[in-house]
Amino acid sequence: MTTPRKIHDDRFFLEGPARRDIEFLYVFRVAAQFIRGFRKLHFVGPCVTVFGSARFGEDHIYYRKGMEMGAALSKMGFTIMTGGGPGIMEAAPRGAKSVGGKTIGCNIILPEEQASNPYLDVVVTFRHFFVRKVLLVKYSYAFVVMPGGAGTMDELFETMTLIQTGKIKEFPIVVFGTDYWHELRDMLVVMAREKTISEGDLDLILFTDSVDEAASHIEKITRQKFGLVRKPLKPSWIFGER
Repeated sequence: MTTPRKIHDDRFFLEGPARRDIEFLYVFRVAAQFIRGFRKLHFVGPCVTVFGSARFGEDHIYYRKGMEMGAALSKMGFTIMTGGGPGIMEAAPRGAKSVGGKTIGCNIILPEEQASNPYLDVVVTFRHFFVRKVLLVKYSYAFVVMPGGAGTMDELFETMTLIQTGKIKEFPIVVFGTDYWHELRDMLVVMAREKTISEGDLDLILFTDSVDEAASHIEKITRQKFGLVRKPLKPSWIFGER
C-alpha cells in the first residue's frame, strides 16, 4: 500500500511508473508547492540569489566572504535569496541583515532535516529540488555562485543553461573564488574550444575574488539591460520589464 509520506518522496516518484492515480495526485502536490511559493514571494522585490555550500562554518574565509557579499548587494537595494540552510546560505543573509537588508530562504526537506537559518525574513520550504530551483531563479536579476559542491554546480549549470538557451535573459552570473573554481574555468575554455558551447557563453560568467567587483558588475548590468534604477537614499529599486 502506498502511504501519503511515500507519495511525497522523490525516491518513490523517480523509481519509475507508479499507479496513474498516484502520479496524478503527485502533480497536484507539486502544483501546491509552486502556488505557495508564488504567494509568499510575489512582493519580494528584485533579488540576487546566492548559491554555495552548506558545509562552511562561520570561521571559514568563504563564509566571511559570503557575509560581505550579502551586505554589499543589500546596500545596493537587492533582496538576498538563498537556499535557506547553513553555510553560505546562512552567511549571505546574515551579512544582509547586518546592514538592514531583506532576505529570503527557499529551504528543502531532506532525509536529514535541514533547518532554516535565523537570518531570513521569509522562508518557503519545499519537498522537491526542482520546485525550489525554479523559485530561486524566478525572482532574481543576478546570481552569485560561491564555492560549493554538487548542488552548487547543479545550480550554476542549470542557470547558465537557461540563459544560454534563451529561456531567461542574460542575467549576470558571478562565480566567486578563482582558486576554488579554476579547474571549472579551464573546463569551460575546453568546451568553447571543442565547440560544445559558444565562445560567447564564456562571457556569461564573471570569475572574481573581489566582492566590490562582483557588486559593481551586477549593478552595471542590471542598470543597462533591465532598467533597474536605484532610488536615491533608499535601499530599493525602480525596475522595468524583467
